[in-house]
Amino acid sequence: MKKLIVASNNDHKIKEIKEMLSQFPFEVLSLKEASLNIDVEETGSTFMDNADIKANEIFKIANGDMVLADDSGLSVEFLDGAPGVFSARFAGVHGDTSANNEKLLYLLDGEKEENRKAKFICAMVLIVNEDEIVKVQGEVEGIITAEFRGEKGFGYDPLFYLPEYNKTFAQMSNKEKNVISHRGRALDKLKGELEKLI
Repeated sequence: MKKLIVASNNDHKIKEIKEMLSQFPFEVLSLKEASLNIDVEETGSTFMDNADIKANEIFKIANGDMVLADDSGLSVEFLDGAPGVFSARFAGVHGDTSANNEKLLYLLDGEKEENRKAKFICAMVLIVNEDEIVKVQGEVEGIITAEFRGEKGFGYDPLFYLPEYNKTFAQMSNKEKNVISHRGRALDKLKGELEKLI
């Protein structure tokens, strides 16, 4: 069976991607599951730059397997697009979700709803082989709440509110979130491209 290596060890992300790509005849593996121990430095200025850097570095050592890399994060209009590509290390320490969320709340403290507009962005790069490379991007717009809501999801999900659903991402089931999330939308586009290739 063909293999698709996802350039991540984030359990939440891997689970979402495995669910979304379950219809295809290949095995989806995290870096750890593929026994690849690599930490690619993300030096790009956009999400797509970073996804591209990760995909290419991992493809070099992937023994011909397909590689999927994504870079995603939160962009808040009022904060000039921050946290942006620094979403995972917004407060200084990579992956400190609690500190990242607290910093975001602090920076938006007292701001009206129109200054709390935000969007989640997910850029994905799939390298099937050296000649077939797919790039897609998904976005979803919402509002940053003034307090945490919901227990599900990860990252900024408890603060990212979607008015049309009257829920934050952290209040949605995986199934609900996968349909409308930035990663879900990017994966939808990716699935469309994969159907042409596989």
